Amino acid sequence: MSLFRGSYTVMVTPFDEAQRVDEARLRDFVEWQIVEGVQGLIPLGSTGEFLSLTRHERQQVASIVVDQAKGRVPVLIGTGAEWTDEAVSLSREAEALGADGVMVIPPYYSSPTEDELFEHYRRIGEAISIPVMVYNNPNTANVDLQAAFVARLSEIDNISYIKESSGSVSRTTEILRLCGDRMTVFAGYLPWESYLVGAQGYVSVFSNIAPALSTELFKVTVDQRDTEAGRQVYHRILPLLQALSGDLYVSATKAALEMIGRPTGAPRPPRLPLPQAKMAPLRQTLYDLGLVDRASA
Repeated sequence: MSLFRGSYTVMVTPFDEAQRVDEARLRDFVEWQIVEGVQGLIPLGSTGEFLSLTRHERQQVASIVVDQAKGRVPVLIGTGAEWTDEAVSLSREAEALGADGVMVIPPYYSSPTEDELFEHYRRIGEAISIPVMVYNNPNTANVDLQAAFVARLSEIDNISYIKESSGSVSRTTEILRLCGDRMTVFAGYLPWESYLVGAQGYVSVFSNIAPALSTELFKVTVDQRDTEAGRQVYHRILPLLQALSGDLYVSATKAALEMIGRPTGAPRPPRLPLPQAKMAPLRQTLYDLGLVDRASA
């Protein structure tokens, strides 16, 4: 049985008014997520603005999340880097801090070949003893990990999970066909559709705002195998997924958190706060889900 499964929040990184990592808010956010029923946490992913943090800050965030979670839910640390040696170092550091696993996007500038990618992941997998979740996101990494290549990666010890964000549900089907039980798929997009073809988890942006709903979608669709009830939950949350989609997803997520009374500060430049024109539709979406009251909507 897979060690990791369920709805995992790919967490925002809270900043204070001076744009420093806000430890108190981060600890409070972890606690709230766990109380709300999240099944796993992933700090330092794209939503966590990992590319806008210093190496020291990345260690700081990872350490705080692991410490606050206290083993109650799995914590996978984002350890992606352009340079293989740095990704290895970050992954070793995550393991030393007590992480349950790491999530690693491919090098995102050099557009590596499959042989180069294989070597990159081989070195990471062999350097640590905790599981590695490969992160396939062709929109940001400039490479697309095809199912046959994922099957090749699955032969490496510890490379046993993938966050599949190509946007193709058939990709999930093909990965599972080629890899069997060597690879567990987490959806990056289209969670309900992906669950129906065998995904065992969802790396969820919207669960920053509504962790209980994201977990409910998984439990109803996968654990209870109630496809129709899962569809109804999914249809409820689709407007929020759509509101958070696109290039402004970090700004939109942080704006939504402010609206529900859980401020995490503004994103770091070059990102800007969500444009004012997008605020009212987002607030209405949150109101429709019962996450804000009529006065604030």
